[in-house]
Amino acid sequence: MTRTARSPLHRLAVRCQAVVGASWFNLASFAVVIVNAVALGLETYGGVVVTVGTVLRTVEYACLAVFVLELLLRFGAHALAPGGFFRDRWNVFDLLIVAAPLLPGVRENVTLLRLLRLARIVRAFRLFPSLRVILVGIRRSLPGLGSFLLVTALLLYGYAMLGWMLFGAAYPQEYGTVGQAMLTLFLLLSLDGITDTLQAGREVTAWAVLYYVSYMVAACYLLTNLLVGLVLTALQEAHQDEQVAAQRGSRPIGGHAEDEPSVREQLARVQAIITDLERRLPDRDLIDPAVAVRGDAAPAAEVGTLVLPKPRADRRSRTRGRRKRR
Repeated sequence: MTRTARSPLHRLAVRCQAVVGASWFNLASFAVVIVNAVALGLETYGGVVVTVGTVLRTVEYACLAVFVLELLLRFGAHALAPGGFFRDRWNVFDLLIVAAPLLPGVRENVTLLRLLRLARIVRAFRLFPSLRVILVGIRRSLPGLGSFLLVTALLLYGYAMLGWMLFGAAYPQEYGTVGQAMLTLFLLLSLDGITDTLQAGREVTAWAVLYYVSYMVAACYLLTNLLVGLVLTALQEAHQDEQVAAQRGSRPIGGHAEDEPSVREQLARVQAIITDLERRLPDRDLIDPAVAVRGDAAPAAEVGTLVLPKPRADRRSRTRGRRKRR
């Protein structure tokens, strides 16, 4: 009765997984996200709203219905283990985006509703692995980015103090205070107008060349390369994680990657099996000589366990004995 009761649920999970795993499913979902974004952008034009406002609202409701249907299909794919649906953060995000406008206090707030509709565009990242790699890479680079910003702030502060001492009296609007000097140097990170700034600094002091050249080398080149290295490292790690997740994605219906044994657990099981087999194997010195004479012809029941082959030396001695008897 258990198999009969579970068979419809199993068939539902299989069909939902077949639909969700199809290539056209992600493309269709991405198309709906784009249509929703275009409709949201057209609502910013007053003339368009007056002309086709009803059509835009119909498109909005249609996109919402498609999003709900997509969520139901993804939930149906985890019908045998519903907890797997909520373990995926993207599923939780989609559920919040779709269900939040229905909550009291949210549906009356027009600004919050527009923000939630705008957040649906982020769903495009979950539909394609390349976009997910970029988003995960950005998230992984945030801890390193905090250290990078701290180093950048310290560097800007040090050069701002030097700029205030060198150019504070000549250019009070750019270097009158440490805050203004830091803002000026931050704008110079793009090297926009660096030639005019260097020429103006040389009119004040000869140390301007060393000041701006060292600043360009330290801030514009070294810090930029450091930031690029942090982001590339995070993207590489995210790409490796995506490949591992794709390999684990080929699991049975209702299974999850967390339930699969790890490599260490599998090695531990193999080691335990080998140890058990070695413990069960008999010692060569403890084998009964009568049994050893019979060799391979002895039944396994008489030995009690594994029957070892007869050494070659014993076979040669028996052959010589037979020749002498003849």
